[in-house]
Amino acid sequence: MPLEQENILIVDDDVQILELIQRLLQSLNYHTYKAISVKEAIAILQDQSIDLLITDLQMPGVDGLQLVKYVSEHFPEIPKLAVTGFPSIDGALKAMKSGVMDYLIKPFTKEELKNAVQKSLALSQKPVQKTKRKSQGNTVYSEIIGQSESMQNVLNVIDRVKDNKATVFIKGESGTGKELVARAIHYMGRFSAAPFVAVNCGAIPESLLEAELFGYTKGAFTGANDNRSGFFQAANNGTLFLDEIGNASMATQLSLLRVLQEKEIMRVGSQKTEKIDVRVIAATNVDLRELIKNGRFREDLYYRLSVVQIEVPPLRDRKSDIPLLVDKFLFKYGVEYKDRIIKISDEALLALERYDWPGNIRELENSIQRAVIMCDKQVEIGNLPKHLKFQIDFPKQDTFLSLKEVERLHILKVLEATKNNKSKAAEILQIDRKTLRDKIK
Repeated sequence: MPLEQENILIVDDDVQILELIQRLLQSLNYHTYKAISVKEAIAILQDQSIDLLITDLQMPGVDGLQLVKYVSEHFPEIPKLAVTGFPSIDGALKAMKSGVMDYLIKPFTKEELKNAVQKSLALSQKPVQKTKRKSQGNTVYSEIIGQSESMQNVLNVIDRVKDNKATVFIKGESGTGKELVARAIHYMGRFSAAPFVAVNCGAIPESLLEAELFGYTKGAFTGANDNRSGFFQAANNGTLFLDEIGNASMATQLSLLRVLQEKEIMRVGSQKTEKIDVRVIAATNVDLRELIKNGRFREDLYYRLSVVQIEVPPLRDRKSDIPLLVDKFLFKYGVEYKDRIIKISDEALLALERYDWPGNIRELENSIQRAVIMCDKQVEIGNLPKHLKFQIDFPKQDTFLSLKEVERLHILKVLEATKNNKSKAAEILQIDRKTLRDKIK
């Protein structure tokens, strides 16, 4: 009888059980791979095409339940069958919730194994069911989305400052949406018809920043062939957003202090002052207090800038907002790339909510953009990058194996790969058959 097409991976730390299951499956004409640890199993999964995972749940170090979770997210198309010699209702429930399709209790018969394997392979062919999540309601303020308590606090402050020209200082990690907050302050208030000018102080060379901010006169420096207005003049009567303010030089900081105190500017190369009416909103992703301690930022300017402070929370501290942000990006990129609205499975959304997002909303948006491109009709767990899926922290190996033990394990591995062909194994090991026989003994 010919071999079945399915490749089955068996994982168990008990070598006797491992070989027993392998023999039973081979008698049913399945092609098998075996591993005695989770780490070895993952190596096989990455190198081979596996159609079914059979794993023991109770294993030392990293257990089989973690392997099931890993496979559920990294290889969601592979069905999982759990075997255990220590059955419990709680263990069975955990296994089923992690994605196990069937549960076998040791000892089991060949017929029970056969039925469980056939059932698991058959169930893996069923179409993925789409589930609907409850509507989260309308929580959009301008372009800002958030229903978490921390974001509601941000929105409350925006609401209080949007109709006056008090200087605002926005703190937050990179990618949290500091510019969105600045734009909301401007465009949701009564000065929305006036200009909004955004300046990334970190993107302008330090030697040019002052000239770009305040303008310059003809002949002020090499290349200044005409009089030119700066960003402050462009934002007159409106809002100037100074992002990455911590990158400004000490000389530029002194000029900014004068602007905030006197409400007037002086172009580079000029002796005349110009009155301006500009609301300044500054932002940074670094701790300005640390810069002050190190003599790299003026303390008096810091207090001038932070009349009102807004701290935008990182995404890891507002995970309840992730479904709302995901829906926004799915709509945006679904329409752009697929000409339709794309949905997301509950499993994929759970993976997004579990991740800590060091790159914050910008990283989330990039991940959704990629997932929409990679998916068909719905974003599934398999469409997400590997680093978003369940990861296993293998315990550090505190003890080193002896040379004899390393040799023994390597010989066993070669014998397994050559299906116990001692001539072939001796050739690979570059020893003669007699030496190999002695080592086996």
